[in-house]
Amino acid sequence: RLLAATRRAADWLVAAQDDDGCWRRHRSPFTTTDTAVYNTRSAFGLVRAYAAVPDPRYLQAAQRNAAWALAQAAPNGWLPGNCLSRQPDDRALTHTIAYALRGLLEIGVALGRTELVEQALRMGRAVAQAQRADGALPGYLGPDWRPLARWSCVTGNAQMALNWLRLARETGAADLVAHAHAANRFNMAIHELTAAQPERRGGVRGSYPLSGEYMQWRYPNWAAKFFMDALMLQALGPDTPNIGC
Repeated sequence: RLLAATRRAADWLVAAQDDDGCWRRHRSPFTTTDTAVYNTRSAFGLVRAYAAVPDPRYLQAAQRNAAWALAQAAPNGWLPGNCLSRQPDDRALTHTIAYALRGLLEIGVALGRTELVEQALRMGRAVAQAQRADGALPGYLGPDWRPLARWSCVTGNAQMALNWLRLARETGAADLVAHAHAANRFNMAIHELTAAQPERRGGVRGSYPLSGEYMQWRYPNWAAKFFMDALMLQALGPDTPNIGC
């Protein structure tokens, strides 16, 4: 039953993809943009689908999307149009930057495409330069990789911690491990383990503070998911093989 669902989902992604590798149809209700470079994370899903249902179309579609995304990159590694909504200054959430990075990294590793891994490493190092002393990342970064928000996207912190650990394993960039641990420490410090309201206890905020622009005043379930992923990967160590997170 699960394999059948995997095949249906992967077939749908392949059918929805444009010839250049981009997905423009059936956009998420959370976004107002015409294109989404962060959909490389969806393309990574096709790589995982291929492992269970070895249809070569899945790998081909993943590679087309990654190649399209890479073609958009600026010389400094910035990916334009990489946010959930149209931004006049092309800023992007650390959440969506992390999505794009992870997709490029994992597709590159799976298919042996070093140019994709190198792009992911370039992005990972650029984001690391924006990390604050307390371990948090600004909610938005600009095309020059400079901070454009004082609040932090907690989901993006967790995703980048995971990305930095994966990059350390796949590229040997051991210096990124410290950035991952710092991001996890920040998220642990703000994790609401003793909230008076039971529905908040253990939840992970969309932004810190809660008034930040990403998932404002909310506790999205995917923030908790990526936080757990990042903590588990840190506990297992940077030499852990590519686990399902």
